[in-house]
Amino acid sequence: MSEAIISIRNVVKNYMRGGQTVKVLEGISLEIARGEFVALMGPSGSGKSTLLNLIAGIDKPTSGELLIDGEDITKLRESELAHWRAAKVGFIFQFYNLMPVLSALENVELPLLLTDLPRRERRERAALALEMVNLSDRMDHTPNELSGGQQQRVAIARAIVSDPAILVADEPTGDLDRDSANEVLGMLQRLNRDLGATIVMVTHDARAANAAQVIMHLEKGVLESREETVQIKH
Repeated sequence: MSEAIISIRNVVKNYMRGGQTVKVLEGISLEIARGEFVALMGPSGSGKSTLLNLIAGIDKPTSGELLIDGEDITKLRESELAHWRAAKVGFIFQFYNLMPVLSALENVELPLLLTDLPRRERRERAALALEMVNLSDRMDHTPNELSGGQQQRVAIARAIVSDPAILVADEPTGDLDRDSANEVLGMLQRLNRDLGATIVMVTHDARAANAAQVIMHLEKGVLESREETVQIKH
């Protein structure tokens, strides 16, 4: 087993709602190894999306430690956290979040605008990322000229273009038909297998979860189980 890239220790997350404290995560502890593909599963309200947001630095825990790639991100100020997210995390969402007026190449280039890279190098990296998801022939197409599966592959290219430490995917196949979903899951498996990408994916779909190497089940804010899978290849 590789060293842990994600170490979560006694993490609690509470929200205030109508003057009441709502407990979402109750003392979660887990480790995810570098290069591991993990699926987080659980019913609505189990805390899986909250846990993903904490790992991605979108939200902060009420208490506990979150060590990502050796750094306790709970100790970062908001400005530092924004910089950390840009450098360390690639995001894949259910609804793609592509800019409709930009081409596929320009959408993939967006995260690199936060760097000091010259325009030519940004474009070269974006083109390489699109090549990795087999969309070199769609670089100049806008999102409305692409299928749902192709749009999600553009989103994956955007997520990997800055070579992040981890990829977080929130229901990445939730808006896709079966064939497109299998195509996207196969792409994630290849990124994991060939590039050693660490992937944490939230899903409610057992077929999608079985694309991962490990499935973690949450129930009412508690980590109920962790199981190795017999990966289904897509």
